[in-house]
Amino acid sequence: MSSVNKVILIGNVGNDPEVRYLDRGVAIATFNLATTERGYVMQNGTQVPDVTEWHAIVLWRNLAEWAQQNLRKSMKIYVEGKLKTRSWEKDGQIRRKTEIVAENVQILYKPEQYRRNDNLNAAEPLSEEPENVNDEASESQETQQSGGFFNNIF
Repeated sequence: MSSVNKVILIGNVGNDPEVRYLDRGVAIATFNLATTERGYVMQNGTQVPDVTEWHAIVLWRNLAEWAQQNLRKSMKIYVEGKLKTRSWEKDGQIRRKTEIVAENVQILYKPEQYRRNDNLNAAEPLSEEPENVNDEASESQETQQSGGFFNNIF
């Protein structure tokens, strides 16, 4: 039996993507994504606060360049990818970092400030459908036309 390494996150971009280029011109973008579980009140009246997790996102090649042009802090996005842990030695100690290497990213919501900027540069108003960037266009035409799964969530 084979194994599966799949991560799906919906959250808010924590900072504008930082893009750098490797020796052969390969683009790599990194940014943080915040996912928040909403707090609640227990039956005995105890308030449980919101809990936010921060995820390190890594994008490669065309997806990295797209992110540099389109993603901004506070946008709500969908990220699909895989977990990857890398390690290195610094000052005699082994350091580890777990990242999500994204394979698919969709913009679900742009805050008003980014919508205004889009409309200044575009002849048409901002579409309500999520933007989908995927190295392999795998969505069916029907899903794209209907706005997909996320129309009923947000």
